[in-house]
Amino acid sequence: MVVVGGGPAGASAAYAAAVAGRRVLLLEKATLPRYKTCGGGIIGPSRDSLPPGFELPLRERVHAVTFSLNGRLTRTRRSRNMLFGLINRPEFDQALVESAVEAGAEIRTGVTVSRVEQHGPNVPDRRTVAVVLSGEHEPVLARAVVGADGSASRIGAHVGVKLDQVDLGLEAEIPVPPSVAEDWVGRVLVDWGPLPGSYGWVFPKGDTLTVGVISARGEGAATKRYLDDFIGRLGLAGFEPSISSGHLTRCRSEDSPLSRGRVLVCGDAAGLLEPWTREGISFALRSGRLAGEWAVRVAESHDAVDARRQALNYAFAIKAGLGVEMGVGRRLLRIFSRRPAMIHTALTGFRPAWNVFADFTRGATSLADIVRNRPVARRALDTLDKAGA
Repeated sequence: MVVVGGGPAGASAAYAAAVAGRRVLLLEKATLPRYKTCGGGIIGPSRDSLPPGFELPLRERVHAVTFSLNGRLTRTRRSRNMLFGLINRPEFDQALVESAVEAGAEIRTGVTVSRVEQHGPNVPDRRTVAVVLSGEHEPVLARAVVGADGSASRIGAHVGVKLDQVDLGLEAEIPVPPSVAEDWVGRVLVDWGPLPGSYGWVFPKGDTLTVGVISARGEGAATKRYLDDFIGRLGLAGFEPSISSGHLTRCRSEDSPLSRGRVLVCGDAAGLLEPWTREGISFALRSGRLAGEWAVRVAESHDAVDARRQALNYAFAIKAGLGVEMGVGRRLLRIFSRRPAMIHTALTGFRPAWNVFADFTRGATSLADIVRNRPVARRALDTLDKAGA
């Protein structure tokens, strides 16, 4: 079995398949560790999806959130218990890959997958997928392939992943002196931005602040202005970023495929992330684990009919869990895009709304559970969604 991509989704898939006893080859085009544009927030569902015994390389434990509305109406909410943790992606991803290797997976870095083939001269039989590597004459042959190669996925293109939401995230890693870092210990900032559906964040990680903004693609200049203004308002314009980067996040459409033949996709490659916050790590970990487990069954299938059945079971598992959460997230994004001030007022002035937010970040509930099990929240969401329809 081959897994393409060494991020959280790919490492989780490789781990799940290796623990199940399959021979697994994990292919990553970069040399690890490598930087990824990402806030690095680890919420409860992410912690719950890590391999047993995995030690999170936390840089900060968050107990407070400061909310602002485009720099105004600032208010801080605090919690006695940790809300979520913050990590640096190079360390986190490296540790996940090491867990997969310890479970029995083999890894090759510095290799680029140009395409996968399920028919043609490179494919010896109908139970085999050929993974063609750039610059190499012989393809890698596998009984199943998991595509976890990011939001610009070549495996996703092979599967036919369809997208209905694309956003641009811009981020700066800003080293700061101890006097500044002290102000951010245990606290993050979330700023509801000036563009529809936009927001910004400050995530502290020791002597570095991760500062970023995200908005719909197509507003690149305005998004850059938002980031520059945001950094200026924070009093951080005088500090030189060590890294400035950008990244497109892509959400799948509800009818987008998750497999083709013996090839499955997960994480960003499948367009799986929460549409409102664009949180992707928990979706990557959870979908990666499911993809690894179901790819084992695909690999063991003796014919196309059985392989198709297993792939459909994988799709059902994704849609029944993550798909429901994405549906709620889409509704929240619609409401937030129209009425950011209302969201801000609810979180800063209405304790039940803050409690729901805190429970969600801790992993005590999910977006799907909030709507399913809390009638007041469900009625509020229905009313607000209809009001702006």
